[in-house]
Amino acid sequence: MERCPCVRPQRASSGTVRRVTSPAVSPTQHSTLANGLRVLALPMSWRQTLSLSVFIRSGSLHEPRRWAGISHVVEHMAFKGTPTRSCQAINLAAEALGAELNAHTDKDHTAYHLDGLAADLPLFVELLADIILHPSVPEDELERERQVILHELTEVEEDPVTMAFLAFDRACYGAMHPAARPVIGQRATIERLTRADLLAYLQTQYVASEVVVAAAGPVDLDTLVPLVERHFGAMPAGTPQPLPRAPWQGGWRQYRLGGSSQTQLVLGYPAPTPDDDRHLAHVLAAALLGEGMSSPLLDEVRERRGLAYHVACSADLLPFGGQFIVEAATSPSQSLEYLDAVATLLRRHAETRPKAPELARARQQLRLRALRQQEQPARRLEQAVQELFTLGRLRADGEWLERLDAVTPAQVQAVFRQQQAGRAAVGVAGSVPQRLREQAAPWFGV
Repeated sequence: MERCPCVRPQRASSGTVRRVTSPAVSPTQHSTLANGLRVLALPMSWRQTLSLSVFIRSGSLHEPRRWAGISHVVEHMAFKGTPTRSCQAINLAAEALGAELNAHTDKDHTAYHLDGLAADLPLFVELLADIILHPSVPEDELERERQVILHELTEVEEDPVTMAFLAFDRACYGAMHPAARPVIGQRATIERLTRADLLAYLQTQYVASEVVVAAAGPVDLDTLVPLVERHFGAMPAGTPQPLPRAPWQGGWRQYRLGGSSQTQLVLGYPAPTPDDDRHLAHVLAAALLGEGMSSPLLDEVRERRGLAYHVACSADLLPFGGQFIVEAATSPSQSLEYLDAVATLLRRHAETRPKAPELARARQQLRLRALRQQEQPARRLEQAVQELFTLGRLRADGEWLERLDAVTPAQVQAVFRQQQAGRAAVGVAGSVPQRLREQAAPWFGV
C-alpha cells in the first residue's frame, strides 16, 4: 500500500499549469445531499477499474498557528484504526481486493483515494467512510506515527528543491500567513500535538459542507449517490470555513544546506486566482515563456547557454492566490548569470508584444496538455472537485479553452509589464553564494 508522498510535492513539473480546469471528455455528473455533501461522478465506461476519492476542504491554510501541520497528522492517523478496524485490518481490507489506498494533504484540502475494480465500489465507499468519519486515533499509534512524520520532515528539510519552494512561499506571503507555512508543519508542533487536539480539529473541519465524494470509471450518479448517502448521509453539515486570501509581499528568502552542490532557485510574481478570468493571460504568458524546449526560457537558459538541466515556468493557480513561477537548478558559480538571463527575458517580454506564431504555439501546447489530463482519472477528479470548491459549479465543456483563445497579445504583454512594475519573490536553497542577493536585488526589486 503506497501512501507516499502524502504531502503534495511543492514543485511543479516542467511547463505545467497546476489546478487549471479544462474541458471534460465525457459528461460530469454531480448532486448534493441534504447535509450539503456533494457527490460527483465522471463516467468512463471503457475502464474496468475505478478511482474513488473523498476531498475535504481542510488543509494547512485552515490551521491556527499553534496547530501548524495538524491536517497532515490527521490524514496519517485516519489509517490507524476505527472502532471496527485496526490499522492492519484497514490495510488488509483494501489489499485483499487488490486495491490501492492512498491520501495526500495540501494547503487547501486533504484527500483520500481508493483505486481498484469497479465491482468493489460499495466496499470502497464504506471503507473510506469508516476511516474518515470514525478514526479512533489510538494513543499508542499516535506516538509511533509521530516518529514517522518526523522522519518525513527530516527528508523535507534535507531536500533543496522542497526547501527552495518553502523559501519562495515565505518570500511571497511573509512568515506569518498560513500560506507561507509548510504543509507538513513544524517539528515543535508535531511533537506536542495530542489526541484531543486531533479529535477537536476533526470535529470542526471534517464536515459535510466541505466534502466532495468523487468517482471516475464505469459509474454513474444513480449508482454512486445511494452508496454515499448510506455511509456519509449522517455526517454533520457544519459551517464552511472561509479560505484566507494571501496578500503578496515579495522579497528574498534562502536556506543554505550543507552537502548540496547546486543552487535551487524559485522566483515569481503574483497571479490571479482561478475564479478571476485574468488568470488566463498569466497561464498563456507562462506557456509562452517556458513551455517546451523551443520556448525562450529553455532555449536561452539550457540550449544556448547551458546554465541548467532543469528549468521551467508555470502558473500555479490556487484559491488563496496565484503564483507565476520560474524555477531552475544551477551551479553556484552560474547562479548569478542564470538570474541575469531570466531577468533579461522577462524584461524583453514586457517591452515586446508577442507575435502570433509564438502565441499559437503556446495555445496549442496548453490545449494538448489539457486534453491529456482528461485521460487521467485522478487529474480529472481533482480538477472537477476544485471547480466545485472554487467556483461552486462545474465548467461547461470547452469553456476554459474558449476563454483562453480569447486572450489577446496585449493582455499577455501586460502580464510581463505588471511584473516589471512589481516586486518579485525569490526562494533559494542548497549551496547559496554569499553575495547572490546583493547582486541580483536590482533585477527583481528584492
